[in-house]
Amino acid sequence: MKNTKLFKLLAVVIAVIMVVGVMAACSKATDADKGVTEAVADAANNADNGDSDDTIYRTLDQIKKSGSIKIGVFSDKNPFGYVDENGKYQGYDVYFARRIAEDLGVEVEFVSTEAANRVEALQTGKVDIILANFTVTEERAQQVDFALPYMNVALGVVSPSDKVITELSQIGKDDAVIVISGTTAEIYLEENNPEITLKKYDTYSDAKTAFENGQGVAWANDNTEVIAYANTVDGYTVGIPKLGSDDTIAPAVTKGNESLLNWINDEIKALADEQFFHKDYEETLVDTYGKDYEEELVVEGGVIK
Repeated sequence: MKNTKLFKLLAVVIAVIMVVGVMAACSKATDADKGVTEAVADAANNADNGDSDDTIYRTLDQIKKSGSIKIGVFSDKNPFGYVDENGKYQGYDVYFARRIAEDLGVEVEFVSTEAANRVEALQTGKVDIILANFTVTEERAQQVDFALPYMNVALGVVSPSDKVITELSQIGKDDAVIVISGTTAEIYLEENNPEITLKKYDTYSDAKTAFENGQGVAWANDNTEVIAYANTVDGYTVGIPKLGSDDTIAPAVTKGNESLLNWINDEIKALADEQFFHKDYEETLVDTYGKDYEEELVVEGGVIK
């Protein structure tokens, strides 16, 4: 009997010691333990959001709750996206970006982006939307989700006025054409004219400087951009105003972000009632292109005529 009572008492003491030990261990969790806990919580949160392991995005509700939206735009591509002398973002895409933020009831946070990193910026969660003169292509549509279009575009080629390139066959084997990495111009020429030497630059400003310094006999880019360039810089002519197929420019969101994509599509449709993109054109592009290009370039309500 005495042995039985002793064993029971010993069992109780051992149990108490184990409980105290567990509590002490919990109260002294290391930073590494906390990091694991936080990582698990983050993974659970991403799972709730429908995020995959390699893409990150904020849903429409999360953006609204945060009070701001991150929109990727160009900072050196006048008149579509650029920073003016006062340090403020301006341009056709920027005008639209501000309206998106206004109608969402949040602040807009502009994120400067380059052509080559637009897809990556979405996939890594750096931005919520890309509005950086982004041409819709089948290849890109496999990586991001495009909303309805708001502008027409094709490829064009600009060259010095004293030696205008009107056909690609004029470009010799020792000549080079300047392109910006990650653009449809680069993709088109590599696929259709592999015999042409390309000089690639990451930024619009670097490509412009190289072209003006004679690093290439021509510059291939969106026709909207080369026309704008020739209209504002003396000594250059758009000898090929249209190269390849007619395309469109549209907002892009991270693949699978349906709530934000659907909202943008509804927004574009609704803005047609006030002819918003015509107003955008007249505020930001008319000084560059004049009225003659307005109907050719502008797409209202996502409907291509």
